[in-house]
Amino acid sequence: MVRPLTPADAPAVADISRRLYSVINASWTEAQFLRLLRTFPEGQVGVEDNGRLVAFAFSLVVDYALYGDEHSYRDITGGFQFTTHDADGDVLYGIEVCVDPDFQGLRLGRRLYDARKEICERLNLRAIVAGGRMPGYRKYKDELSPRDYIDKVKRKEIYDPVMTFQLSNDFHVKKALTNYLLDDTESQAYATLIEWNNVYYTPPRAVLGTKSVVRLGLVQMQMRSTPGLREFFEYVEFFIDAVSGYQSDFVVFPEYVNAPLMAPFNEDGAAAAIRKLAGFTEEIRDFFIQKAVEYNINIVTGSMPYYEKGSLYNVVYLCRRDGTWDHQYKLHITPSEVRDWGMIGGDELKVLDTDCGKVAMLICYDVEFPELGRLLADRGVRILFVPFCTDTATGYNRVRYCSQARAIENECYVAIAGSVGNLPGVVNMDIQYAQSAVFSPSDFAFPNQAIVSETTPNAEATLIADIDTDLLKELNIRGSVRNLRQRRHDLYQITLSEPGVAGQGGG
Repeated sequence: MVRPLTPADAPAVADISRRLYSVINASWTEAQFLRLLRTFPEGQVGVEDNGRLVAFAFSLVVDYALYGDEHSYRDITGGFQFTTHDADGDVLYGIEVCVDPDFQGLRLGRRLYDARKEICERLNLRAIVAGGRMPGYRKYKDELSPRDYIDKVKRKEIYDPVMTFQLSNDFHVKKALTNYLLDDTESQAYATLIEWNNVYYTPPRAVLGTKSVVRLGLVQMQMRSTPGLREFFEYVEFFIDAVSGYQSDFVVFPEYVNAPLMAPFNEDGAAAAIRKLAGFTEEIRDFFIQKAVEYNINIVTGSMPYYEKGSLYNVVYLCRRDGTWDHQYKLHITPSEVRDWGMIGGDELKVLDTDCGKVAMLICYDVEFPELGRLLADRGVRILFVPFCTDTATGYNRVRYCSQARAIENECYVAIAGSVGNLPGVVNMDIQYAQSAVFSPSDFAFPNQAIVSETTPNAEATLIADIDTDLLKELNIRGSVRNLRQRRHDLYQITLSEPGVAGQGGG
């Protein structure tokens, strides 16, 4: 029976692999298999016989143009960390087929190849590509070149257990690869680049979500006492209108964007005042949802206090221009937020789909915790929005420098938007300091000093900046350094505890 692989198959995978590859010392570990399964579960299949796993096949989806025909096994697997998997790619890349030595000769490999073809067709990928080992070449290396060996196998003058099988399953050899898998002494590190074309493939039409150049609009907002919601709505709509006039894809507001409405409650004390302010949050959120559709722009609302079931949170909303919305709670609460307001942190880290790709939002202090950025990068986030509120230059610099570090170490863009001005008498919000900016990774394709653009410090302003997310893919493959690819997963791991795992959502 052919079936999807599960975590319970890890011991059997490691055992089959170890027995099959004892000669070349290239077996799979349980940890490697589990990492691959988390990355692309639908691409991993096996054959079961009477409850026993006896064969398996592993695959990734890749954007093949980023690698081309000259690549190694290490290149295509991201150093065996599988960071090369791209759900928006065009090719199913076969990275392993193993059949238990006790079950060979039963055509199980053909069944696995057929299952791969079904996956390729179901995902509407244009082809299956793989690097095929040449285990029989060891016998002929002194008398035949790799090309001559391949030609003789094609003409059935030589039998190669891998290549002969692949050719019989409708694959064709594109070329010979050198230094493909250095541990493969049987093949002398040579391999055949093989391909099977999906005749049912339909090239996707350009749709929302495929654009690579994204325009961001950041609002460095002046904090000033505001008498009521009507005046607040007029104020923020001015910025939405202005930024959308530049055909921006996103407008980003600061942390505690609605703090000016708290001034009338000052006499009630800090804790009571912010809870009264939280009473406006849902109405303000609905206003932003409406304006996102009206102005055809995705709105990162800036954060607001939210009171629910006796608990006070700090929450930011993403209001998409298609009318859907989602939220992110602040996870790490500053000492002053706890002391003055009794605020608590959320327990869910979200990756959000948009028409410009996957994004995430971290509120101010959260960006100072590097684990969050790494978890988001591993789940495909390429734009990180950070609404912040800091009172002094020292606080601002913590947010700024940590945001720049997140951009570099996670190969993503980070946009920070803060507030300026004063709110006399509002505890914990009386003075503001900010310089909003968009940061990039640091390499030749990106701006000098890794700053896309930034505002004048401590003055009300808007910032319009274009970013190219395709440059991030190029960086990941060919960057001067490769922070995501070259992590030592054999030494360290970062995991997200339940219930903090969240996928893509919508209001």
